[in-house]
Amino acid sequence: MTLGPVMIDLVGTEITPDEKKMLQHPNTGGVILFTRNFESIDQLENLTSQIHAVRNPPLLISVDHEGGRVQRFHEGFTRIPAMACFGKLYKQDKEKAKDLAEKCGWLMASECLAVGIDFSFAPVLDMGHGISGVIGDRAFGSTADIISTLAHEFMRGMKRAGMAATGKHFPGHGSVKEDSHLAHPVDKRSLADITMEDIIPFERMIDYGLAAVMPAHVIYPQVDTNAAGYSAIWLQQILRKRLGFEGVIFSDDLSMEAAAPAGNFIDRANAALNAGCDMVLVCNHTDAAKEVLEGLGDYNNPASSMRLIRMHGHKHHGRKQLQKTQEWKEAAALIMPLSDTPELELDV
Repeated sequence: MTLGPVMIDLVGTEITPDEKKMLQHPNTGGVILFTRNFESIDQLENLTSQIHAVRNPPLLISVDHEGGRVQRFHEGFTRIPAMACFGKLYKQDKEKAKDLAEKCGWLMASECLAVGIDFSFAPVLDMGHGISGVIGDRAFGSTADIISTLAHEFMRGMKRAGMAATGKHFPGHGSVKEDSHLAHPVDKRSLADITMEDIIPFERMIDYGLAAVMPAHVIYPQVDTNAAGYSAIWLQQILRKRLGFEGVIFSDDLSMEAAAPAGNFIDRANAALNAGCDMVLVCNHTDAAKEVLEGLGDYNNPASSMRLIRMHGHKHHGRKQLQKTQEWKEAAALIMPLSDTPELELDV
């Protein structure tokens, strides 16, 4: 059995009998975890083991564990700072900022891999212009050079730990005020303007070997009337052909408000897959996930399946072994004090 094109979530800390059937559905390819799925480290390890045991090859297990406002698990995990802290440090000490960003990427990835999570949807490559509240301090900075440099280091750390990186939100969510979870953001800039600024971090990260990309639920009307995640122009003509990206394309959550204009959930899934996504996320809506799994029928895309299989994590240490290493102790001691962002759980 290959990995299907749908990533779903779970309602609690254990797999219910109904959810197990969904996980066994041939159109399922992965699971995304949220804070509600975490009770303790032991429980989380047990949950990921059960998910991986459901299928062969194992389903992908993902999480949004960027740091700052978006860190799903806390107890037993190092608190990761918002990425903006590295951008601020970069203006004072470039080499120190780069070193700490690399260590932070390694630390985040190592801790997630150690408990059975394949990858975190990170890093954010959006521009931090202070326009978008939902991006805010999740961005490394406000210039393409700072973002590209620090995101590259963060990705290098993730890769060293054994985790593939996902850049988001292509081609850039940082220049629109509206939150795509709640509204329908529209960026009226020209393709030339976007290419000269927002796309640069994605372009450079692709050159550095970025494994996956998540497009934004944002409409750029001067390029296409469809949001980027539903746009063959953005995903196939620009991302694949012009930028030469050969990795995985994940849709953003199809239950977000900005995803609604594409129609019902089946329409949204088909629109995203037809535009060029390899896997679609359906979160926080069990009935919708079931609808998509059944509605896609005998979906088969061998190229996507081959790309997705590369997202499996390669952990080097179990959790207890990891925390005994000198590298973990030193990295945690350096990264922990950087975190000064108030906790705010967002399903983003």
